[in-house]
Amino acid sequence: MTQDVLISVRGLKTAFGTHVIHENLDLDIRRGEILGLVGGSGTGKTVLMNTILGLNQEVEGDIELNGRRFSQMGREERRHVNARWGVLFQNGALFTSLTVLENVMAPLREHVSMPLELMEEIAGMKIGLAGLPPEAADKFPSELSGGMRKRAALARALALDPEILFLDEPTAGLDPIGAAKFDSLILELSQALGLTVLMITHDLDSLHAICDRVAVLADKRVEAVAPIEALMRNPHPWIQEYFHGPRGRAALAGKES
Repeated sequence: MTQDVLISVRGLKTAFGTHVIHENLDLDIRRGEILGLVGGSGTGKTVLMNTILGLNQEVEGDIELNGRRFSQMGREERRHVNARWGVLFQNGALFTSLTVLENVMAPLREHVSMPLELMEEIAGMKIGLAGLPPEAADKFPSELSGGMRKRAALARALALDPEILFLDEPTAGLDPIGAAKFDSLILELSQALGLTVLMITHDLDSLHAICDRVAVLADKRVEAVAPIEALMRNPHPWIQEYFHGPRGRAALAGKES
């Protein structure tokens, strides 16, 4: 992993009406890293991700990609940037009326002009890359287990060969074995494809297993960002409670065993 900053957020303020979610928030996402994002309920983890994605409008501040401000990009340039980003939303957000193959093809249809047969071939490759068997391609989301739906959503996020993956609670709802397998898949894909990953999660096992650094949202900003070993020494009360509470101790014991 290099120390190059891929995405830089400076002085960010987000709000819904008079309700301020973030204020004076700074965050760097380094190229090639898996960055975990944690915080208490209501701290705006998904709001921050969606603001970086351009789905929410910031009130103040700058967001840069490779040193270029999003605010200076035209519509077509920003559309090109968004096409290079893969997103796995909470609960997968698959189109229920489409098969897995059709779901994975959806980004290709929107952003790329190519023959249908080639789209199907690429989508089939992404389905395999996400760890699904070929027969899953013709199934509808309702016919899949929770873990398979996550993998189908991941295949769709990989459809356009993204530079960065945004994952919102990717292991939520999975049993411990399924969550560990999904973590291993994300780590393997990151290493094999050179992906940068921003992962919102509450899963302490995931933080210990695959994250290079962890950013903590508290008090409307990123209170700390560091490798987990260093973060656990941070005196902030929420950080101490989160990482040294019963679940934190169990996750640490599992890593050391």
